[in-house]
Amino acid sequence: MVEMFDAPTRLRLAIASARYGGGAKTMAAKVMRDGADAYEHVLDTLTSSQIEQINETADRLVDQGVDALLLTDRGYPPLLAASRNGPPALFVKGPHHLLLQPGIGTCGSRHAGEDSLRAARACSEAVAAHGFNLVSGYARGVDMVTHVGALANGGTTTIVLAEGIERFKVRRGEFADRWDSSRCVVVSQFSPSQPWSAGAAMTRNAVISGLSKALVVVEAGETGGTLAAGMHALERGQPVLVLQLSDTHQAGNQMLLSKGATPVHSRKELEWCLADLPSNGSTQLSLM
Repeated sequence: MVEMFDAPTRLRLAIASARYGGGAKTMAAKVMRDGADAYEHVLDTLTSSQIEQINETADRLVDQGVDALLLTDRGYPPLLAASRNGPPALFVKGPHHLLLQPGIGTCGSRHAGEDSLRAARACSEAVAAHGFNLVSGYARGVDMVTHVGALANGGTTTIVLAEGIERFKVRRGEFADRWDSSRCVVVSQFSPSQPWSAGAAMTRNAVISGLSKALVVVEAGETGGTLAAGMHALERGQPVLVLQLSDTHQAGNQMLLSKGATPVHSRKELEWCLADLPSNGSTQLSLM
């Protein structure tokens, strides 16, 4: 993979593919078949008015410090590119190099209880201590706690949005207190102004998994995005660690364990798992 375009051009091509590429899977398939020409082919089909709107959006994003990574770029995260769910383009705000560091994904309920939030905090501290980049969404609850925990302990973090990157704002409170733009990168696969939706959150979970060597599940219900994220990771042969650090064992946690996820009963066990991660992230872990 090589970088064939400058930053403004990458943005224009990424916006065009997100808006007019026929959907992420269709566009990604075209890119895998035709290479970088697939992006330019999309532009060739657009009207002058559509191109003008794309150019205006790209100029605005440049002013906001946003760049784009195309699936054909050298800097596109290789684990994500190798997965079946690699988006044709990522909009990126912050240090790109964090996307190339070994990552640990985390997911859990936005309505998690206090025990689960304490477990999430312990998880993020362990991830930072072992030098991994923490990867999670941007919902309240588990997502925010893990981002804060990683930043508070000198670590780095990747925020994967379920909406367009223009909708990102640093949230007030403890997260804003810990915010460090040199240690946090924000990514989105969606058109820059697209609003949040449940469907986008489900789609986004595949990117969290694709940026990570392992996925840590803090609290999963018997339905919902956290369970779906864990199941997706298991299906692609990724290590899934289910935290069992309290007496509250969610139904979704048990479902994931029954499918081959690894239970983690203490912070020390979690640290063992992190230290024992296989280099290619393709083999389920064992605490034996």
